[in-house]
Amino acid sequence: MRLVLLGPPGAGKGTQAERLVREHGIVQLSTGDMLRAAVAAGTEVGRRAKTVMDRGDLVPDDVMIDIIAERIDRPDAARGFILDGFPRTVPQAEALDRLLATRGIALDRVIEITVDEGMLKDRIENRARQTGGARADDTVATLHNRIAVYRKQTAPVADYYRGRGTLSAVDGMGSIETVSAAIAKVLKRA
Repeated sequence: MRLVLLGPPGAGKGTQAERLVREHGIVQLSTGDMLRAAVAAGTEVGRRAKTVMDRGDLVPDDVMIDIIAERIDRPDAARGFILDGFPRTVPQAEALDRLLATRGIALDRVIEITVDEGMLKDRIENRARQTGGARADDTVATLHNRIAVYRKQTAPVADYYRGRGTLSAVDGMGSIETVSAAIAKVLKRA
């Protein structure tokens, strides 16, 4: 099972990804974690990423695709994976599709967790209280900026996958268990 979870910040992607990992024995692939691991391992692509990161620049799509390619080739990803934090743009989605095609695989499903943006403020404030502010991005001001970036860059990715027939939207406003059940229903149909 190969999945992408989409949704604005605070939609519950991380929570749902953790549950899917436990239930299906697949790995969660976080682009941030993959970048740090590639740099730490000193791989050729990790060295390329480090050079860019040391300048304070965003890692270009081709380097990210190379890092994802290295990661999905590892044995633990053979049963499947959930991409977390990628793709964030339509060009990244297109590059991901090309990468997977070279391996004779495709995404099984792209699940968009939809939420009422007005409720996200409450959700983020609640998460900040529960974690003691452990996440620096759990502020209302940061949330507004992250939602604006999501609308501009990532929301069009949903349209891209909708056009390919791989997108399913799930209402993310219910309890964790309700959202998990809706995702399970989508995956059963897929």
